[in-house]
Amino acid sequence: MSQILIVEDEQRIASFVAKGLKAAGLTSEHVTTGAAGYERAMTGDFELIVLDLGLPDMDGMDVLERLRGSGNTLPVIVLTARTTLEASVGSLEGGADDYLAKPFRFEELLARIRLRLRTATVAAAGPAIMRCGDVELDPLTRRVTVAGAEVDLSAREFALAEALISHAGRALSREQLLSRVWGYDFDPGSNVVDVYVRYLRAKVGAARIETVRGVGYRMVP
Repeated sequence: MSQILIVEDEQRIASFVAKGLKAAGLTSEHVTTGAAGYERAMTGDFELIVLDLGLPDMDGMDVLERLRGSGNTLPVIVLTARTTLEASVGSLEGGADDYLAKPFRFEELLARIRLRLRTATVAAAGPAIMRCGDVELDPLTRRVTVAGAEVDLSAREFALAEALISHAGRALSREQLLSRVWGYDFDPGSNVVDVYVRYLRAKVGAARIETVRGVGYRMVP
């Protein structure tokens, strides 16, 4: 049975999430501060963290930064009342695996939790290294090399590279990339895909990611 750590200072929301998880066959533990959340997350007793950003002792982003800085790779789903594009992108860039704005429906949170747990299970099994031409991507270690040289990608850049390489030679629309890399919390009219394709091209080489006019982008085999 999966154990979920809920880091949330609003008792009403924490109780709502905990009850829903119990009904879905998942167990949980609740703490109300960032310091307690960090300490519990580092014990190895949990498989996923539901993390609020507006905590009383520190910002949830600081908790996330400390976790990732300590090498903790537990899946983290951020819950927050901050609904700006900058907040959502900042959370994902900071190492969060998903982002859900308050108010939210529990069914959606549960679906995202189950998805992240499945993804973590596959990663633990040791996924194969992905290749496209001279670009190699290791989903387990999150290491990327281009022509044998390692390149440093942010969390979203890595996810974008993974989506493109897994469909090498095929064009993916901006909407498909929004769905696969960012989820459905972004306005389809946003230019976030184009921005991150530009970032990724700067690191792996512009010629390796082709623009398909009227469609989107594809990784060149």
